Amino acid sequence: MNPIGTSETITHNRRRFLGTAAMTLAAARLGMLNPANAQPANPVDLPATNPGAKTSFGSVKQTDAGVLNIGCAEAGLANGPVVILLHGWPYDIHSFVDVSPLLASAGYRVIVPYLRGYGTTRFLSSETFRNAQQSAVALDIIALMDALKIQKAIVAGFDWGARTADVMAVLWPERCKAIVSVSGYLISSPAGNQTPLPPKPSFAFWYQYYFATEVGRAGYVKYLHDFNKLIWQTASPKWKFDDATYDRTATAFNNPDHVDIVMHDYRWRLGLADGERKYDDLEKRLAAFPVVTVPTITMEGDANGAAHPPHHRRGRPQHTAGGPPGVCTSCDRRRRLLTAPDS
Repeated sequence: MNPIGTSETITHNRRRFLGTAAMTLAAARLGMLNPANAQPANPVDLPATNPGAKTSFGSVKQTDAGVLNIGCAEAGLANGPVVILLHGWPYDIHSFVDVSPLLASAGYRVIVPYLRGYGTTRFLSSETFRNAQQSAVALDIIALMDALKIQKAIVAGFDWGARTADVMAVLWPERCKAIVSVSGYLISSPAGNQTPLPPKPSFAFWYQYYFATEVGRAGYVKYLHDFNKLIWQTASPKWKFDDATYDRTATAFNNPDHVDIVMHDYRWRLGLADGERKYDDLEKRLAAFPVVTVPTITMEGDANGAAHPPHHRRGRPQHTAGGPPGVCTSCDRRRRLLTAPDS
């Protein structure tokens, strides 16, 4: 299956990239690869959606999984094929508030968890290291699947969520029926991120360098609400969201571990914070940039204010070759391309 290219991208904003029928089409295309296991409704028969009309998931369920008690919104039939939708920073489960009912109406069981450090997700122990390295976050979702007795799922996400989907697909492909990854291959490594970038992409990652300082941490704490609102504005320059839309998500940043998780994520990426030794073998495997072999669709917004990679010919998705997520620093290294079996 060829990934979705930029010409087929259907959104002008980063947060609601899956808040349209396009995500349903993507999931349906992947789900119908094995009709014996999943027979979702024909995507063309889905009801029209009005982005922004739906504002709530209703109740959020809590599930102990691994080191966390994870808050999840759910929709759809309990016995339907599973789709797990993963948000990024600085967003939350409301990124999927429009698409969840569409997927549910297509016959899927939809699970939308708060990542560690967001919303109602909490660490079970105060002694657990507040770690946000890529393998640890991916293991959270594997643990959630185990706790919910889900053997296999379609996993879709953007930003941290896309990275998590990528990591799950290469480390635990047997748990991924397929993935949908916005901006493509976002697996990176602290060593790879030591390569200096040209000025323009460096400027786009200004917040990562800001977070590398104690002044940056203090600034994020003091101006948390306004800081993340600025990221929304700069990452999605054509999205005219209102205060109510932002405030619904902003409550997720009041999580007691949010700042620690965000700081560790960006500092770990740059090699300025250690991960945990128990994940060393997983990170070593990820540092080799293994190819994704499960069926895959990628998307890229056509009005993305965040740094994003160049496009590859013949439907090849974007990829990262050692630089910060979304920045391709070595396009000739084809081994690092995110691929589907028939691409």
